Amino acid sequence: MPKISKSPAKKTTVKAKKVTTKTKKPTKVIKKISTPEIKVKAPIKISKNYIPKDTEKYMCDKHLSFFKIKLTEWKKELVKANNEALYNGSMDDNSVSADIVDQASSYTDKTVEMKAINRQIKLISKIDQALIRIKDKTFGFCAETAEPIGIKRLMARPVAHLCIAAQEKHEKDEKVYADD
Repeated sequence: MPKISKSPAKKTTVKAKKVTTKTKKPTKVIKKISTPEIKVKAPIKISKNYIPKDTEKYMCDKHLSFFKIKLTEWKKELVKANNEALYNGSMDDNSVSADIVDQASSYTDKTVEMKAINRQIKLISKIDQALIRIKDKTFGFCAETAEPIGIKRLMARPVAHLCIAAQEKHEKDEKVYADD
């Protein structure tokens, strides 16, 4: 039998050529694009005795700053009062009376206190909304008509978001639907 020889397979190698491209530097000078400077306004400083006047431009920076301070202080007071009421209310829970009249009285007191706390929580939410309107610079203008609410009304009720006419219409509509 003839001998069959197996020859190894031929290997081919391919060498990759390095391709380099040279780019020329631009000969033109590129002008620097100037960006407009952003001016950050410093916070308006007002005295503690400042009261907004009708003679000033309506909802100028002083007015907005005044109402922002007023609302944030009011919010701090409400939060503090709520925390104290909740803390003191939890301290009274340990005293359980055997007398049914005392228990009923305590229950009524706690219910009234919790309703007051809930009203204050809703008021805090309205204060937060008013602070957002101050930031957006829509504070002091009616949400429905875009008319000025008025300094006197805002001094009395800083969380007001409707002018008197729109508020009266809203209350009238509310009463009509309540009667149905």
